[in-house]
Amino acid sequence: MDKPEFFVTGGFGQRFREALHFSTAVKIGNRVETSGQGGWDDDLNIPEAIEDEITAAFRNIGLVLADAGAAWDHVVHVNTYHVGGFPPIVNQTILAMFRRSMPNHAPIWTQLGVEALGLPAMRFEMRVTAVIA
Repeated sequence: MDKPEFFVTGGFGQRFREALHFSTAVKIGNRVETSGQGGWDDDLNIPEAIEDEITAAFRNIGLVLADAGAAWDHVVHVNTYHVGGFPPIVNQTILAMFRRSMPNHAPIWTQLGVEALGLPAMRFEMRVTAVIA
């Protein structure tokens, strides 16, 4: 079995590592798993508009994947977590980001409605699994 290799993305990832003792990704062989990523900036600020929060979460996942040697092209599974239900703008924004980030394939996807996320202002979080071929 391949030995797990852990990654901590600079900025927001380092802040979480210091405060909460977790890594942003783990790579085992050709498989990369990310921790849940929200739409924060390096100071953990969350945008006011849900569309901006979702877009920032996609950006953050991209950064985390890159640190582990992967990219959106390698993503096979997405989990998204939602506070406040599923208003149309949420799925519309996610769909647009899926098509922009993964134009050549459609991953499997699980959406979960939740009561709260890790930071009080968060309404959206996602995690992905990538397989580097």
